[in-house]
Amino acid sequence: MFRPLSFYIGLRYTAAKRRNHFISFISLTSMIGLTLGVAVLIIVLSVMNGFDRELKQRILGMVPHAIIQGANGPLENWQNVDDRVEENPRVLAAAPFIRGQGMVTGGGNVRGVMLNGVLPEQEKTVSIIEDHFEEGSLEALRPGEFGIIIGRLMANSLGLAVGDRLTVVMPEASVTPAGVLPRLKRFTVKGIFSVGAELDGNYALIHMDDAARLMRTGGKAEGVRLLVDDLFAAPKVVNDVARELGGRFYVSDWTRTHGNLFQAIRMEKTMIGLLLMFIVAVAAFNIVSTLVMVVTDKTPDIAILRTMGATPGRIMRIFIIQGAVIGIFGTLVGTTLGVLGALNISDIIAWVEKLLGRQFLSADVYFISYLPSQLQWPDVMIISGAGLAMSLLATIYPAWRASRIEPAEALRYE
Repeated sequence: MFRPLSFYIGLRYTAAKRRNHFISFISLTSMIGLTLGVAVLIIVLSVMNGFDRELKQRILGMVPHAIIQGANGPLENWQNVDDRVEENPRVLAAAPFIRGQGMVTGGGNVRGVMLNGVLPEQEKTVSIIEDHFEEGSLEALRPGEFGIIIGRLMANSLGLAVGDRLTVVMPEASVTPAGVLPRLKRFTVKGIFSVGAELDGNYALIHMDDAARLMRTGGKAEGVRLLVDDLFAAPKVVNDVARELGGRFYVSDWTRTHGNLFQAIRMEKTMIGLLLMFIVAVAAFNIVSTLVMVVTDKTPDIAILRTMGATPGRIMRIFIIQGAVIGIFGTLVGTTLGVLGALNISDIIAWVEKLLGRQFLSADVYFISYLPSQLQWPDVMIISGAGLAMSLLATIYPAWRASRIEPAEALRYE
């Protein structure tokens, strides 16, 4: 596209030490601005991708993708429902559950808790909890022993360790000779898990037989939770399964419980990406002011080139090349720094937290306790391509202005 002479002169103008140092300063700031804009955009979008990934893998790995419950109470024959659900090719696994809310007390402290009665051998097929135990395991839950597995945040809050006992208080009342009393039960801590999310502070598991006795379901499961092959297809899959079962069932999926959080992260990624892209645009269009000043500074040179036979098109190419060098160099350096930053930002923040002795992200406030990052190469290509495109567009006006210079007018006062 570019002839050798245009390319040579464009590079000479870029590398030459100009008489006007202000022009060199503007060129440098344009390049640095473009570099920082591209690098920051890549890092921030990688962090947003990391939050998106953690939402899918950690929280949605613990909570059900979808559930099927009886329309009028516990499932009469949950074993049959479980077997028929797993016949659907899009259902990877299924497991029964009994769920209830209450409070746990221990060490003089009280916390709210979501109790989940599970069958250990089936729960590990639908949940990632088995991979996140700090102490104990699901097999430690045995019927009749009233064992409980709690998260690290809850254990720290209540001052509990494996082997300690805590009291579960259910919102239902029991009528006794002494009057109406809340339903209480002592449990022994059998394990502690940590998924680095808010679930560490309010999620607990007990054996389903113990849950049936505590919540008085008559040995029946409240419902069956499903693990599906595609998170985003969960609403359709669970409705299809319910239709195949026949009868009346209540169905739900993760989009009702955590869908708002997922959508918020997606929206934030889009909005932050657009805002930071404006920073890249401002840095790229600083090239316009740089080249306009260069054209003014090089007006005599342009006039001499025109008198020697250079066409307006060749003059345009000279300044397009000069601006493109600034844009390409700034974008490439920014991309390199952004990729390196995105790959190491989690370790860098962890090191800073250790150095300062404080945690920036608390799982009590956020849904994870560390800064995740996931570099996606399509994002890198889009950002780099947008930076290059805006840089090249910014060169068109100054280059066109240079090509319109008339040699006689330019040399009149030389």
